[in-house]
Amino acid sequence: MKVVNLLAEVDAGKCRGCKTCEKVCPVLAIKVENRKAVVDGERCRGCAACEQRCPDYAITMVKREQPVVVKVDVSAVDYDRVEDLCRRARLNPEQIICYCTATRAEEVAAAILQGAKSPEEVSFLTGARTGCKVECIQPILRLLEAAGIKPEPPQGGWQWYGRTITVWEIPEGVKHKYATRGFYFDEDIKLLDRVVAAPVQGRRES
Repeated sequence: MKVVNLLAEVDAGKCRGCKTCEKVCPVLAIKVENRKAVVDGERCRGCAACEQRCPDYAITMVKREQPVVVKVDVSAVDYDRVEDLCRRARLNPEQIICYCTATRAEEVAAAILQGAKSPEEVSFLTGARTGCKVECIQPILRLLEAAGIKPEPPQGGWQWYGRTITVWEIPEGVKHKYATRGFYFDEDIKLLDRVVAAPVQGRRES
């Protein structure tokens, strides 16, 4: 969940239409039309990536007249399905996967079960990945993959990367190679398996 208080505003006089803003927006809320950036105010999640990356300082974050609460109602989805999807992605449903917005795996799973098919759609619905955008892309991709979805980055964009390997996928040869160097992968797996399998404390009944 995220409370959005800001909105990107473009100074058309400064904008050269370079499309940097278009490439970095995690919810695809800004497009270059007729060589000028145009913001879709309904989609903007106030992350300020466009303002921070604009080489011409043509974008400013301004305060919204009314804050927008962005969240997915987990109780609107069969929680057994939410829990199953999270655990297949090797995540505990209550695990926070976006620290900037405190979004839990269960909310992202609910968004996917309600039809989200890309990180951009997940971010638009939940607010996840509209802060630092660094850590949360991996669990989002894992949840999408667990749902049988393999999205591709937006054309011309570079806001996210391919899914990295998890500790469960490390080859036995690699484990053996680094066993004498202080890496204890099997012990890590046992601990993480306990986290994944831990019972949900505040189960949401649908």
